[in-house]
Amino acid sequence: MPNAPLSPAAVVAAAARLADAAGYDAVTVSAVARELGVRPASMYSHVRDRDALLAGVHRLALGELAERIADQVAGRSGHDALAGLALAHRRYAADRPGAWTALQRPAADETAASPEAARVASLLAAVIRGYAVPDGATVDAVRLVGATIAGFVALTDAQAFAHRPDAVDGSWAAAVDALDRALASWPQEGPAA
Repeated sequence: MPNAPLSPAAVVAAAARLADAAGYDAVTVSAVARELGVRPASMYSHVRDRDALLAGVHRLALGELAERIADQVAGRSGHDALAGLALAHRRYAADRPGAWTALQRPAADETAASPEAARVASLLAAVIRGYAVPDGATVDAVRLVGATIAGFVALTDAQAFAHRPDAVDGSWAAAVDALDRALASWPQEGPAA
């Protein structure tokens, strides 16, 4: 069966699948070429180099995550939207571990300015707007939520909680509840100088 024609999107999708199956660090132009059954040289008409390939995976992951967030927060606000946002991240990390890893790496300037990144940012900000967080503190609140979710997922993946018999899901729910309380009681004035 002949190979399907290559395109930048097909190359990036193959790289994301490889990242999920073999780990983010396994993604190279040569490895993706092997996955696609083509010579590495033929890849360079679709992707500039490994950095561009990984940036493509990052952007693809942002787009996929945005879809999941949108589905989970649609029609919700406050705690329900926050729980949906957190669940979208947690499920994405479980379903797409290599793509999730891409999201934990610094974004290339082009990726950070992409429509996919803008959509994720606007969805996060919309959830935060469901609380009485002052506009000037939105970035801080988004960082708190993101760091809590990413940290919990990373510690779970590293088996850091495995030594305790308690269910991790209970701790996850407690973390979301704590974030909800933190956002609901956010100070209305800036920090003291």
